Amino acid sequence: MDVREFLKENIVYLDGGMGTLLQKKGLMPGEYPEKWNVTNSDIIVDIHKSYFDAGSNIVCTNTFGANLLKFSHDELDLIIKSAVNNARKASELSLSGQNKWVALDIGPSGKMLAPYGDFDFEEAVALFAETVKLGVKYGVDLIMIETMSDSYETKSALLAVKENCDLPVFVSNAYGEDGKLMTGASPSAMVALLEGMGADAIGVNCSFGPKKLTTVVKEYLKYASVPVILKPNAGLPKIVNGESVYDVLPEEFADDVSALINGGVSVVGGCCGTTPEYIAELHSRKVKKLPVVEKNHTVVSSYTHAVEFGNNPVLIGERINPTGKKRFKEALRAGDIEYILKEGISQQEMSVHALDVNVGLPEIDEIQMLKTAVCRLQEVVDLPLQIDTSNAKAMELALRRYNGKALINSVNGKQESMNEIFPLVKKYGGVVIALTLDEKGIPATADGRLEIAKNILDNAKKWGIAKKNIIFDPLALSISADASAGKETLKAVKLISENLSCATSLGVSNVSFGLPERDVINGIFFSLALENGLSAAIINPYSTEVMRAYFAYVALSGKDENCSKYIEFAQKLQKTASTMSVEVKKVQTDDENKSNLQRAIIKGLKEQSAFFTKELLKNTLPLDIVQEEIIPALNTVGVGFENKTVFLPQLLMSAESAKCAFEVIKTAFSSDKTSDKCAFVIATVKGDIHDIGKNIVKLLLENFGFIVTDLGKDVSPELIVETVIKLRAPLVGLSALMTTTVPAMEHTIKLLRINAPWCKIVVGGAVLTQEYADMIGADKYAKDAMETVRYAEKINDTLSK
Repeated sequence: MDVREFLKENIVYLDGGMGTLLQKKGLMPGEYPEKWNVTNSDIIVDIHKSYFDAGSNIVCTNTFGANLLKFSHDELDLIIKSAVNNARKASELSLSGQNKWVALDIGPSGKMLAPYGDFDFEEAVALFAETVKLGVKYGVDLIMIETMSDSYETKSALLAVKENCDLPVFVSNAYGEDGKLMTGASPSAMVALLEGMGADAIGVNCSFGPKKLTTVVKEYLKYASVPVILKPNAGLPKIVNGESVYDVLPEEFADDVSALINGGVSVVGGCCGTTPEYIAELHSRKVKKLPVVEKNHTVVSSYTHAVEFGNNPVLIGERINPTGKKRFKEALRAGDIEYILKEGISQQEMSVHALDVNVGLPEIDEIQMLKTAVCRLQEVVDLPLQIDTSNAKAMELALRRYNGKALINSVNGKQESMNEIFPLVKKYGGVVIALTLDEKGIPATADGRLEIAKNILDNAKKWGIAKKNIIFDPLALSISADASAGKETLKAVKLISENLSCATSLGVSNVSFGLPERDVINGIFFSLALENGLSAAIINPYSTEVMRAYFAYVALSGKDENCSKYIEFAQKLQKTASTMSVEVKKVQTDDENKSNLQRAIIKGLKEQSAFFTKELLKNTLPLDIVQEEIIPALNTVGVGFENKTVFLPQLLMSAESAKCAFEVIKTAFSSDKTSDKCAFVIATVKGDIHDIGKNIVKLLLENFGFIVTDLGKDVSPELIVETVIKLRAPLVGLSALMTTTVPAMEHTIKLLRINAPWCKIVVGGAVLTQEYADMIGADKYAKDAMETVRYAEKINDTLSK
């Protein structure tokens, strides 16, 4: 039986932890667990068999880190072949009678994807594709993508699966204490992305025990129309009698997971610290499965959050579009991406919820420009994007590179349009704007537009696209040409909303074309459309009349508690009345006292950071720029990160912008010393190839003026000690992602204590806790990059006294 069919009526039990069991069996610090598929296959088979015996339906192959970054192609082929054979043999040896399947296990690559790292999205897709193809070659039943902490890497892995097989695919992400992925995605954003791309089951693994993951799981259950996965740790590691143990025992684990099964979870298992005993205890509860029901949420997402249509009206900023904008056309011809970025930032600060992105000019390469604009905008704004083009090739490339579930503008009732766009919606996910026109044009009546909408829904259904992923635009036409045009459009909005239960959107400003004082018409029309059920509008956020209409409607309709949004808007309007015109193009900021360079760094505008640094160098000393401009800007972003108002991608883009400023200073004044802070040696420990966290820390330390020596990943304890001694470094940072490599970290610390007792040791990584760090003898446990920077500054200040 296909696991998808089984899952419709049954709870699916996964296996539990692998790394901690291998350590107990003798896996050495720094040794690759995947190699044991070949060298110690009997042990791997025995572990798999014990999980099948405990009641697991699905056992994951011992291939969590198996990819071409770690092994040659021949090695990878042998490892995956052996891993699949081991799991198959275990299934045959187990006498338990449940349905059994073997999943190819795929973990993170260990690399940070661009723009935050140096690993391109397509490189990531290709990397995962090679692992997938070998898993398919050797006969796995499904693919399990797990422990991903970056939405973009998750997308690359899922795309690799979808493009190379038709096997079922389960996807599970690892969330932090703040309930978000490392790069900022909320659970609802991940549901939108993964369900949109066609994952068969989605959910949560690793990080914490089941209780601490409850809030995240409940958000999945609220939005997901596919089965939800829960694969928690056995709590967190702590020290008992000198040994590391996890603080949630099998009975408590089974109680907590069973409670979430009763809440709707369909796929359960364990991660770090769990053993066959945990799975057996959970399986023995025999909890009944609840049916998975369709959630009719119309949702798009960015790399941080989801935006839902149907509660409050959604504002889509229209200004990234060359139509009628001479300066914008000039920017496109000149390849001036910074102009587009500033426009995106400015619209976000005007309270829009999404941005329309249209770069269509006949004389430019729209395919490449649209991809560039989408990727670069996602570096500096966290709003969902509406990808707006009539070029299907441009649309596909932009959707492929988009980090989230996009708005797609647009499809229409012409068969040619639906044949072009619906396959893209099906493959990449998205919510598509559907224009109510067809081969005969735009119907004059609302009833005619309703009929086209019904036809579009019928065609979408054939592609497996739910109506929740269609937003209808009944097309606002100019009342200067047809006096009844506005009235008919409003009627169409109401008919579609009430008869089809679909969301609607309008390009509001079209109604006033050819008339004077267009904003007056636009504002009143927008109010009327909202009253008739309009879900969203593409608007000019610099239009006072339109924004007044929006905030007044939200307050009057009871959707603005205590009228707080309206009051905030009114106060802002009073403060900035002179800048609320269509001509406003500057990047606005909450702190007008910040300099141009500081604002550019805070917003992540790299080219502007370099430009303003060059300007400052004409009259300012390099060290003064560093101390009075760059460091204060980084501190502003750092404090926001610590307070959870800024997410990791924004922190990294600000750091990259600061780096651009530093490069200008170094180039212009190569002999000047721009830093007087101490040396800091950093490395990912032996056996661990995951260097994302290390690279983030390195980037921030360098921007705060530390002299960083990066030894890379999979670094031997001896090399780390040798480097610390050579540099007489007062600080060293050690990183580890996997439980199997923490012993290598402990060994490194022991050697440092003997050979470099002056050196302070900072440790970090997903598997570490304060208690664990204390046990292995570290001086500081840093839960994130900024905490490392703050500790380093404290040590540096001590040394300077």
